Amino acid sequence: MAPIPSLLLTSAVHHHLIRGKARTRVGLLVEAGDVREVHHVALLVGYGAAAVNPYLAMETAEDLVRSGAITEVTYKEAQKALIKALGKGVLKVMSKMVISTIASYTGAQVFEALGLSHELVDEYFTGTTSRLGGIGLDVIAEEVASRHRRASLTNATERETRR
Repeated sequence: MAPIPSLLLTSAVHHHLIRGKARTRVGLLVEAGDVREVHHVALLVGYGAAAVNPYLAMETAEDLVRSGAITEVTYKEAQKALIKALGKGVLKVMSKMVISTIASYTGAQVFEALGLSHELVDEYFTGTTSRLGGIGLDVIAEEVASRHRRASLTNATERETRR
């Protein structure tokens, strides 16, 4: 039940569609809880996402307003500010790469992989430069499973505390 990391999944689907000659007929919309910052959005778009919904970041902004940790704005304003900041951040990343349109950036893979094995990059991030090598799918799977177990235990403990 643990989620596949959104970047890994997006890139894998993007490349599968390219190999199947169907990429131009499909738009990838990514709704992900692991998107927390500009770099995450920039990578997802750079590896094929046409749109990104960082739902957990939006829910977190709402929760911070409702709990009083953020004041003087409504939760809708906080969410709007988050989306604006992420959008402006991606535009800044694009401008540093001298890319002027989102269409030119989407799926362009203008990044270098650091810390990922050559096999993983070749399979799921085809065409991306990776000079160093690193971890494989087995390590990523174990890390995801470990985070999922910890989150499940935390949620179970919180449910028991509320009873």
